[in-house]
Amino acid sequence: MIRLGDCFPPYELAAVKADQHFRLTPKTFEDKWRIYFFWPRDFTPVCASEIAEFSLLYSEFNDRDSTVIGVSTDSESDHLAWQRALNIEVPFPMLSDVHGKLCLALGVLDTRERVAQRATFIVDPSNVIRFVSVNDFLVGRNPTEVLRILDALQTRMLCPSNWHRGQAVLG
Repeated sequence: MIRLGDCFPPYELAAVKADQHFRLTPKTFEDKWRIYFFWPRDFTPVCASEIAEFSLLYSEFNDRDSTVIGVSTDSESDHLAWQRALNIEVPFPMLSDVHGKLCLALGVLDTRERVAQRATFIVDPSNVIRFVSVNDFLVGRNPTEVLRILDALQTRMLCPSNWHRGQAVLG
């Protein structure tokens, strides 16, 4: 299983952003911090709420020289159909790990359901995993907390509990 300090595994996956289709690898954003968030299925209420919240905070992540990348085991067609059904244009790439290879490499594939678990990874510009979180299927994650953790990691300093950008760090 992947752990903190490990390199994010290699992949090449189909992706969509708006109506654009392309392939994505870790090298696509190799000079940036990357926030990968995985969800089980596009057409479910908890997943939809998370995609919407990451979309709302997308510019905040960009302001921190990072990019958000969404991943599920749904197909590109499912990603596009979901956006059209809700009349939403997601600002970040939505990767299609339809065979579950990336999810399996990261240890976040639910083997019974063959879907991604609700996982979040923050990866630094050197491709090192600096944060991992996995939520129960029933509980959505907090993208604002992911942004706070990114801020703390980017200081490269000791940050106390509940620390926020602009506050004093320790030592």
